[in-house]
Amino acid sequence: MDGYIEKISRAFSDTRVQLVTTAIAASAVTASLMWGTQQARRSKRVRDLKHDSLDMVDFDGDFSTTCSSSTTLMPSTSTTVEKATVVTLTPNEEALVREQLARHYAFLGDEGMDKVRNGFVIVVGAGGVGSWAAMMLLRSGVQRLRIIDFDQVTLSSLNRHAAATRANVGTPKVDALRATFTDIAPHAKVEARVALFSAETAADLLSGNPDFVLDCIDNMDTKVDLLEYCTKHQIRVISAMGAGMKSDPSRVQIADIGDTFEDPMSRAVRRRLKARNIHSGIDVVYSVEKPGKVQLLSLADSQKDEPGDFSVLPDFRVRIVPVLGTMPALFGITMATHVLTELADFPTEPLAIKGRHALYARVMRELGTRESKVPQSCGGPLLQMNTADCGYMIEEIWRGKSAVSGVTDKITLTRWHRDQPMSTANCICLTKTEADNHDKLECPPEQHYSPEIVAYVERRLAEERHLSSMR
Repeated sequence: MDGYIEKISRAFSDTRVQLVTTAIAASAVTASLMWGTQQARRSKRVRDLKHDSLDMVDFDGDFSTTCSSSTTLMPSTSTTVEKATVVTLTPNEEALVREQLARHYAFLGDEGMDKVRNGFVIVVGAGGVGSWAAMMLLRSGVQRLRIIDFDQVTLSSLNRHAAATRANVGTPKVDALRATFTDIAPHAKVEARVALFSAETAADLLSGNPDFVLDCIDNMDTKVDLLEYCTKHQIRVISAMGAGMKSDPSRVQIADIGDTFEDPMSRAVRRRLKARNIHSGIDVVYSVEKPGKVQLLSLADSQKDEPGDFSVLPDFRVRIVPVLGTMPALFGITMATHVLTELADFPTEPLAIKGRHALYARVMRELGTRESKVPQSCGGPLLQMNTADCGYMIEEIWRGKSAVSGVTDKITLTRWHRDQPMSTANCICLTKTEADNHDKLECPPEQHYSPEIVAYVERRLAEERHLSSMR
């Protein structure tokens, strides 16, 4: 034992060993100080984030556990706008506005534009989707707007927000929009509400008899609360589903929430609405692009222990969704276009579903089977249609749904009049069961179906004859 201690003593008496030991100890102390400094800086960043996002919060109640509590950040100084708000223009100002909107007057007509200009629209959520929706509604003539959002412009907003600039980073998104709108249409009445939508604030935030509400919220619970409120109070609403992690503009479409597919957010909203006994009747803008090309960004190692510290508000998303900046704009402009045509009573009928090549091929096979059973005395078996024609009839003429029930599931094509050849001019979309019963009719369809259904079918087939003349 004494010998061992003596060896250690001799080793440490060596100058080189002392230098190495000192260097190791110094490195350890330095690493410890650096780690401590990094932790302190990280904690300060979190505190700064909380301060920057929440220092304007006016707490009306307990906000410690859920984002559904009533909260208004930085009370708005803008004047309340509602349907009855008067917009007064001098003759010279009216002439300027008419020139500014000349192309829209040419498209929608005087009556349609009067309806647009007299409309009142509320946009809830002023991010990448909502900012573009509000922007295009204003540019298109809507003179009464209420925009609601609690959030602020950040540097990352500049890739997708309609009014974000480096100069307005740190200001409320709704105020940034209102300032921009003043330069575009100074006569318009724009109310900027810096507020967080919730079930408790719905009655106040959606007051004023709006003609339309645009749901551009990305928080699931809040979105469903808004859609439920609008449905129960018979307020027309259109909702934006997930634009993040999408890149194919040709896949964006409008459909009833009950007819959506492929989109995870649409599926989640649909299930939550069903739990509240709402199964359909809400138009949504969504993408049928299959998910999976990109993923949510992972939390940094420093965020994993306390991820809630990095959420701007409690129960809000922490992980960052990769967003191609053009896609939210496309969603927002699609929503604005739908609202404009609805306000103007301009006829549009969005396709329920597009790009269903497997469906068209299946319908074509079934149609061939049905036609093989038609006797020659009735013009069969003769099929003057191909797969492309099936897709054209399903989507363009019958809007992807049964002519009798309006159902979009398990649809097929068959003859309208059994004694006339099968062609696009004599083709009706029905469910399989409806088609089977239709094929067994022993009387003309006009005698079997209600006058409303017969008139609807005749209008669609007249439309097909018109379109075929130009094909």
